[in-house]
This record gives sequence, structure tokens and C-alpha cells, in this order.
Amino acid sequence: MTTRTVGASSADLTWDAIDWHRVKKSVHRLQMRIAKATREQRHGKVKALQWLLTHSRDAKLLATKRVTSSKGARTPGVDGKCYRTDSAKMQLAQSLKQRGYRAKPLKRVYIPKKDGQRRPLGIPALVDRAMQALYLSALEPVSESTADINSYGFRPHRATIDAIEQCFNVLGRKSSGTWVLEADIQSCFDKISHEWLLKHIPLEKRILKQWLNAGYMEKQTLFPTPEGTPQGGILSPTLANMALDGLELAAQAASKSKLYVVRYADDFVVVGKCKMELENEIKPAIQRFLRERGLTLSPHKTLISNVNQGFDFLGFNVRKYQGKLLIKPAKKSIHAFLRNIRSLIKSQKTAPTDRLINMLNPKIRGWAYYYRHVVAKQTFGYVDDCIYHTLAQWARRRHPNKNFAWIRKHYYCSRGFRRWIFFAPTTIGGEKKTLELVKAQHISIKRHVKIQAKANPYDPAYREYFAKRKKLKLRTGELYRYWHVNKTGLGNKWLWYER
Repeated sequence: MTTRTVGASSADLTWDAIDWHRVKKSVHRLQMRIAKATREQRHGKVKALQWLLTHSRDAKLLATKRVTSSKGARTPGVDGKCYRTDSAKMQLAQSLKQRGYRAKPLKRVYIPKKDGQRRPLGIPALVDRAMQALYLSALEPVSESTADINSYGFRPHRATIDAIEQCFNVLGRKSSGTWVLEADIQSCFDKISHEWLLKHIPLEKRILKQWLNAGYMEKQTLFPTPEGTPQGGILSPTLANMALDGLELAAQAASKSKLYVVRYADDFVVVGKCKMELENEIKPAIQRFLRERGLTLSPHKTLISNVNQGFDFLGFNVRKYQGKLLIKPAKKSIHAFLRNIRSLIKSQKTAPTDRLINMLNPKIRGWAYYYRHVVAKQTFGYVDDCIYHTLAQWARRRHPNKNFAWIRKHYYCSRGFRRWIFFAPTTIGGEKKTLELVKAQHISIKRHVKIQAKANPYDPAYREYFAKRKKLKLRTGELYRYWHVNKTGLGNKWLWYER
């Protein structure tokens, strides 16, 4: 019996019968109209089209799908509710109404930071996440149309590597500036002014004010949130981006020479030719810009450095060697990754070998793919060597009474010119196969093609451009395959994912 696919406006609509292609197309059509009105500065029409989108059934269905199919869908908020069944998802979509809506407090959790401190996260209830996703679909066309052209964080079709490629473009020439202002905004998400957001963000003020002032629950106590946007909210990255849009123009207006700003969310660098100008004119101009939004630069983490000595940005080290710019993985990132790998291996003292390999492969592959676009081949070889020694210690610890020849026979194999491949026999789909550990140095280095600075996914002029970029990803192997291991050990399967 086949399931009949119906439109989103049908009265007998069920979750499994939704035509998602039609729904996405309908929402995107409205978003493009919002972006066009934004470019034409027709603010009244923008507001009217946003109202249409946030009251659209298609947009509500798409917002519900986004939050119920994400990784955090099983993490409830303060109400403890999760929407896992199709009927519950449909019920959630139908409940996304502005009339009578009241935002719930956030659930406060903490995650560790690199410096040993803990970063607070505010987890909204799932219904609030769905509402934020709904309003984000109406706000994103505006934010994309007004964003700084060299802002790359938390924006569609942009990634960290785009920001790094822009650093290469502005620092790689012989005539490029050699001084870099490494700026760090102190507690950006926690300090943004509510007053500024409510005044400048083109969103329904009553709804936005509820999210900003919802407070958070910790140890059964409600704490107010007089400033900042919650880290963990779907809308927060876009709000932070819009608060920082204009920083590039503010810095360039204060400069008498050519100046470049590269920003990824709240991390940014300013490239100039004169150290004194960066210190005495550009930095104060940025501080004034941030002060209007309730933000300040961190005095300890904001530095001015020379590209010949190098600087770290987004986990990469950018440095000129005898006039040639090379971008490599940062030492801190390498050491943090190896600590993570060693800790994982040591914690699995009695685990089956195939399970250990299944745990290591996604980590090694993901880390290597993040750095595959820069000068990282030597680093990949170093990382593989460190992992090899750690696994050799792990095997010897498991078999203290066996000699190394026995250990080599049971844990390592050879294939062609490759030697010392850490492996384990396993069964996939009823067939016996050999599971091998991924080597970072076997992942090829490929130069990334940076996105055009002014490319807007909601502008029809760039429709063909984004279609070509999608084909390029497929052609250059940007779709990756990995072995997904279910926590219960059941339902293991090969999955495809796109980076």
C-alpha cells in the first residue's frame, strides 16, 4: 500500500505524507521576497512578509522538522518534553502560534572550555526552539542581505575555511600588510545589550523580548537574564552576527590606508600596514563600536602581532616564512586533539578492538578533514605516529605475557606497500570484513575555493552560483562515508554526510 503525498494545506495532512520538497520551496520563495525587500530598503514590506512567513503552515512544519531531527532533539528543556513520534511532531507544528505564546526559562548546563573553565549553555524547551527556528527563517534573509561581506561564522554556505582562505588572500601577497590585530570580545553572547537588540533587530518585539528575558533555571531556582543572548538558542548566533555587522565598515572608516577585517562570529582579525595605526586609531574605533552594543574587548586576549612571527586564528596558525605565507594546524589544536585521542584509548582498556576503531575513526577523519585544505601533510604524519605509539602501548598493556611478534600478528596487518595497519575483524551486513584504523595522512590535501564575499543564497542572481558550488562539493569528494555505531550496538550502518 503506497502512502499518498499531500500538500501542506490539506486538512488530512499527516507527518509521513508531507511533501518536504514543496514545503522547502514554498518557504524559500517567501524568504527571497523578504531579501529583495531588504535590499530595496522597503522596511514596511519586510515586516509584512515576515508576518506572512511566521504564520505560514509550511514554515511551521519546516521549523518543527529542523528541531526534531537535529542532534539535540532528545535533550529536553525545563518542561522535560521531547517530540519523537510523528503525531507529536505534528502537534508541535500546530501549536506554534503567536497568540498566547509565553517563552519558558532556559535549562542551564555547563560545558568545559580549553582553558579549564566552564562555558554556560542555556537550553530552551523544544517548543521554544521550534518557535525560534520559525522566526529565524524570517530573520535570516534580512541578516544575509545586510551582513558584513567578510563575516563567515554561523551563516549558510559559509565555514571556517572560508575565513582562513580570506586570511590567505589578504596576507599572502608581497604588498600585503604585516601587522594583525587579534581581537577577542569578552563574553560576547553573555553581554550583548537587550536594549540595542530590541531597537535594531527587525523581528516582532514582543516575541524577541520574551526570549531575551526568559531567564534560566539552575538547581530549581529562576535567575533573570538582564543582558546577553543564551548560548544554545537557535536564534542566538544570528542575533550576535547582526549585532556585530558594521564592525568592518567602522574599522575601515577609521583607517587612512587599506585595511582588512576577517570575522568568524565573535572572533576576528584586522590586517593593516602600520602597528601604531592599529593601536591608536583602529582599536579605539572598534571599542566605540562595541560599547554601543554593551560589549568590550578582552584586554588580555586582544593582541597586535606581526605575520612574520605568526598568529593563531580558529585553530590554524598563520605565518610568513621568509616572505611566503603558510597556514598550518595550530600547535594548541594538535595537542588538544592528541590528548583527546590518548584519553579515549586509555579509557577503553578492555574494549573490543573493532569498537575502539569505530570510536577513533570518526575523530581522526573529522579532525583531518577540518585541516585538509591547508599545509597539513607533515602534521598528519606526526599525528598518525603518535596514535600508533599510543595503540602499541594499549596492546602491550592488554597482553603483558605476549611478545611483540604475537601482538603484531593479532592487531596489525599489511596491504600492498602499507605496513602496520591497525585492524580488527568484524561483521557488516552478515559479511565478514576487516575494519581498519583511518590514517590522517591518507586524506588528501585539497585547496578550498572560497565563497564569493557578496554571495547571498536568497538572491536569485546567485542561484546558479550556489548550484555550481554544490556540484563542486560532490565532484571533489565533499561527501564522506562513515560507519555509524548505535549506542546499543544494534543497527550499525554506513551513512553519508556532508561537511
